[in-house]
Amino acid sequence: MSVPEPYRLAMFPLGTVLFPGGALPLYVFEPRYRAMMDEAMAAERRFGVVLISRGSEVGGGDQRVEVGTEAHIEEAEQLADGRWVLVATGVRRIKVAEWLPDDPYPVARVLPLGDDSSVADSLVLQSTASAIRRAWALLSELGRAPAMDPVGPAPDPWRLCDAAPLGPLDRQRLLGMDDATERLGVLTTLVDEVADDVHRLLSERGPTP
Repeated sequence: MSVPEPYRLAMFPLGTVLFPGGALPLYVFEPRYRAMMDEAMAAERRFGVVLISRGSEVGGGDQRVEVGTEAHIEEAEQLADGRWVLVATGVRRIKVAEWLPDDPYPVARVLPLGDDSSVADSLVLQSTASAIRRAWALLSELGRAPAMDPVGPAPDPWRLCDAAPLGPLDRQRLLGMDDATERLGVLTTLVDEVADDVHRLLSERGPTP
């Protein structure tokens, strides 16, 4: 079995986590990332997304995680002043092997990471989906609810990760896991913790007059 070689990829460090199959809307205004989009649209329409562990999305000087997602630009519109409005889709997980000098935007040599999501057990999928729906149902009582079923009729492991009401650090933890069954177990535990916290809060608040 051949070992994959690292390849060069433009990188977009963000304060959010993109999962494979997930949608990422972006408004690109910073000059270095506008240049990145100009080049990406003229080539393969792809770039990498990694979570910023410390720092800001704007201005540089941030600290970044190692595991991210390669994204493909599905829709894009360039405004008259050079800014971009686009939607990208997560394609596959990647790991940063080496950060290269910014010129002018972040660039890295990355490795593709395997994905065993297709082997996830259907009963485990449904159990995790039920946990996510329960968490969102409780959150709706706080006035925070998705516009529609967050899971959908035929959930897959990455879709479940994307649908869960979790913060970026928990989402990054899930992205970094290699085993789909283990990932779903951790996801269910995290979502149950959210649901329990919301249930406790609702109980302390009492009935709405």
